Amino acid sequence: MSEFKKKCIPDQSNLRDYQKECIDIIDSCKDGSHLIVLPTGSGKTYVFSHIPRRGRVLILSHRDELVHQPEKYYVNEKVYDEDGNELPACTFGVEMAGEKSNGEDVVSASVQTMVHRLDKFDPNDFDMIITDEAHHAVAPSYKKIYEYFKSRIHLGFTATPDRHDKDDLHHIYDDILYKKDMTWGIRQKYLTDIECYQVDVGYNLNGVKRQMGDFQTKGLGDEMTREECLDATVEAYNKYHTGQTLIFAVNVAHAMKIAERIDGARVVVGDTPSTERAQIFKDFTERKFPCLVNVMVASEGTDLPLIETIILARPTQNASLMTQMIGRGLRPYPGKSALRLIDCVGISKNKPIDVGYLFGLNLDVLPHNKRKQLNGVRITEMKEKVDFLMDGPDSWIDNVRIVKLFKDDNPEIDFMGINFTVLSDNSLCVSIGNGKSFTIEAENELGETHLVYKNGKKTSREKATRRTQEAINWLHAWLLKNGSDSRSLWDASRAKRWGDAPATDAQIAYIAKIANERDVSLTSIAKQKLTKAQASSLIEHILSKEIKHKSTVAYSAPAKKTYGSSSYGTYYGGSYYSGRSKTAAKSRRRRSKKGKKR
Repeated sequence: MSEFKKKCIPDQSNLRDYQKECIDIIDSCKDGSHLIVLPTGSGKTYVFSHIPRRGRVLILSHRDELVHQPEKYYVNEKVYDEDGNELPACTFGVEMAGEKSNGEDVVSASVQTMVHRLDKFDPNDFDMIITDEAHHAVAPSYKKIYEYFKSRIHLGFTATPDRHDKDDLHHIYDDILYKKDMTWGIRQKYLTDIECYQVDVGYNLNGVKRQMGDFQTKGLGDEMTREECLDATVEAYNKYHTGQTLIFAVNVAHAMKIAERIDGARVVVGDTPSTERAQIFKDFTERKFPCLVNVMVASEGTDLPLIETIILARPTQNASLMTQMIGRGLRPYPGKSALRLIDCVGISKNKPIDVGYLFGLNLDVLPHNKRKQLNGVRITEMKEKVDFLMDGPDSWIDNVRIVKLFKDDNPEIDFMGINFTVLSDNSLCVSIGNGKSFTIEAENELGETHLVYKNGKKTSREKATRRTQEAINWLHAWLLKNGSDSRSLWDASRAKRWGDAPATDAQIAYIAKIANERDVSLTSIAKQKLTKAQASSLIEHILSKEIKHKSTVAYSAPAKKTYGSSSYGTYYGGSYYSGRSKTAAKSRRRRSKKGKKR
């Protein structure tokens, strides 16, 4: 293993508190492979360039423009030993195309080049490997490099792993060593808040092919340059933008056509000469023109301090790309309270990433008629707003649609026949009656989750992490062994057979009674013909509300007739008893009557 005689510690006097905290944790961690999650704009390159070095370092990047980015931090920073004595400056080499390293302290390499030059290096040449944008680490080229070198430690840095890469990342990284997300960055004032708008521009991506995990550029460009989409995109700009606006377009033709429709707009693309590009950026920051349309030039590493509005006219299924685009506008600027984000949406069977996904929110849980109520809501307040909008009868009966959308987005997950409810943060919850439930939390960046058991007001969360499918498998086995009395609640096939039938008159009457007692308005579903399952879901949610007054709605139910099972249990004569036999239910009613006589 390549090790220095003395530990090299870069000057850390200018680090922010969280950057110092992250570096201290890395410096004291065990050997192995670790993932570090830091939000866009938090200075991840600055962080990894200031990690104390015990030996030579290899940095891997997937894009050529990132290879030279760390150099200024390594070569310009003073370095000390553990006793505070200054050491010689760090040397920095590059492996990319025509550039070759020559034994430098730090080697920054393009993966596409490095994978073909491995025989130039000894497997023990590097003490530390750093992977920039670690969500790409699942690619075969990266794996070949990792397998070749015998480094002491491997650190992967990322902002947002792609949802489709989580399973593979789990096999590369042992754990998440340090994590700060964009919500944290916003609350700490390191990033600006985001004021979110979704605008339907009329696109239909059902006919657009996919390529390398995202929409094929040509097909996407053809659809987005239809006159209807162009006019709607420009209308969204005119109606919603504020201040200096950056628009992300699909390709050059798309960018030019948008710019033609906006007064004073300018375009910058990959072929724009660097000097001209720099002047355009300078003029934009000085407010000499109001709108800049770009084709992935401003997605990463671009110094544009003044961006007040971003319009995403380039739908994507790539979480990393989405993060980079939004990240351009999160830099604080005097007088800027929030970034206004306008997300152009439409129809697509392959769902594009939306801003909610980057913040752990599943906006699909909302009925479409409520989506517009999120326009103008800041991302730090979005979860509370979504939960508020979900807390109504039309959302309570909408679980079948929500579950289907979740399964479409996660085809690799088998629910094992469990009757899950999908929550706004993508957690999966199943009720087993008597106020008891299991929740499988939303996955972290490595695809790991925790099981949570709730019994009334008591909640217990397991310490060990599981894969989502492992958690479902374990829960299914537990339910088969321990949940026979509540099977009508958690078994999706039984719930469906019973639940697809029309709601009974008794259910409808009971809903009216308890809704009246709790001041729950049923106006939004007044014209719907409810199924038993929908009625059951309504009853469970309504019963969770506090009673405001005694009902004025007349209600009487047959004394002995069973009306079916609900997520609150089995329905007997106006009461719900979960996991109890008819005899137990009758016995309980008799005890209740005796109590009333006393």
